[in-house]
Amino acid sequence: MIYRTLGKTGLKVSQLGFGCMRLPMKGDAVDRDLAIPMMHRAIDAGVNYFDTAVGYLNGDSQRAVGEGLKGRRDRVILSTKNHYFGEVEKDWWTNLENSLKLLQTDHIDIYNTHGIAWKTWEEDVAPRVSKWMTKAKEQGMIRHICTSFHDDNDALRKVVDTGFYETITLQYNLLDKKLEDGISYARQKGMGVIVMGPVGGGRLGVTTEVLRNILPKGVSRVPELALKFVLSNPDISIALSGMSTMDQVEENLRVGAEQVTLTAEEKKAIEEQLANLNKASDLYCSGCGYCKPCPSGVDIPMVFKVYNEARVYGMWDHGKNVYQWYRDNEKNAAENCTECQNCLEKCPQKIAIPERLKEAHQALLNPPGD
Repeated sequence: MIYRTLGKTGLKVSQLGFGCMRLPMKGDAVDRDLAIPMMHRAIDAGVNYFDTAVGYLNGDSQRAVGEGLKGRRDRVILSTKNHYFGEVEKDWWTNLENSLKLLQTDHIDIYNTHGIAWKTWEEDVAPRVSKWMTKAKEQGMIRHICTSFHDDNDALRKVVDTGFYETITLQYNLLDKKLEDGISYARQKGMGVIVMGPVGGGRLGVTTEVLRNILPKGVSRVPELALKFVLSNPDISIALSGMSTMDQVEENLRVGAEQVTLTAEEKKAIEEQLANLNKASDLYCSGCGYCKPCPSGVDIPMVFKVYNEARVYGMWDHGKNVYQWYRDNEKNAAENCTECQNCLEKCPQKIAIPERLKEAHQALLNPPGD
C-alpha cells in the first residue's frame, strides 16, 4: 500500500481510503457477514483510512464500522461526519457522543462538518458549530477538525482561507473535474484533500465498449482508470472508494499498492475521449441520496443512475429493462413526480431534478433505436 501525508495533520494515510457509504446490505441493515470480512481484508492489506457518517446506510454504517474495526481500531484513521447545524448545542453533542458509542472508540481522528457550502459556513459553522468542534477537540473527543464540501471553486477557496479546517472531502473524478483549481489551492495552503466519488458515484464502475477507447495502455478496466485518474493528481491525499463486494476490494487494493502516474500523452487522450462523451451527457448525479425521501416516492438517484449509465455508456437495452423492473416492482419511477420541488433545495449538485426526471422517464421508456 502506498501512503501519503494528509496535509497539515501530518498523518500518513493510505492513498486508497475505504468509503463506508456503499457496504453490502441485507434488508435495511448492513450485511455483517459480507461487510466485516471486506473491512478486515482492506486493513490487512494496509488501508488505514475509513470514512463514514451519521446517516449512511439507514444510520447503520457507523455501527457496522465499529464492529468491523473491533480489535483493529489502533490500525485505522477514522473519519465521520456530523450533519447537525441547528441552534440547539445539545443535539450536536448527542450526534458526536452517539458516533463514539457506535464506532466503539474514545476519539474520532477526522471529524467533519457534513457537506457544507459557503452559506453553511457563514450562517451556521462560524457562529456556532465551530465553537462546539473546538471544545470537542480540547476535550480529546476529536483529533482533527475537518469538513466535507459541496459548493463551487470560489466557495472552496473561501472555506480554505478561514484556516479552520485541516482536511476537506469533496467530489472529483473523470466526469466531474470542476473543483480542480480549488483542490490545488487547498493543497497549497496545507490542507489534506480527500476525494469522494472517484468512480463517479458508481457511474464509472463498469467497463463497456463505449468507454474502452479511453483506456490507456496498461489499464484494463474503467474503474481502475477512474481511481488512477484521481490518484495521479498530486494535490490529492486520498481517494475514498465505496466498496460493496470483495471483488471490488481486491481490485481497488491493486491500484492502492501502485505509485500511480499517468503520462502527458495518456492524460491528453483521456481528456479528448471524455470531451466527446460529455457532449452526450450534461446530467450529473453523484448518487448521494440527499434528495431523498421524495414526498411522492420517486427514487431520484435510481432514476438518474439508470439514465446516466444508458446515456454515457450506451447501455440503453439494459437501462430500459432495469427501469421497467423498478416501475413494476418498486413503484418508484419518475412518472410519480408531482414537481413539488422539495428536492431542489437538497441537491448539492443543483440539478433541475423535476425537468430531468421527465427527460429520463421518456428516454428510458423509448430508448434511441427502439
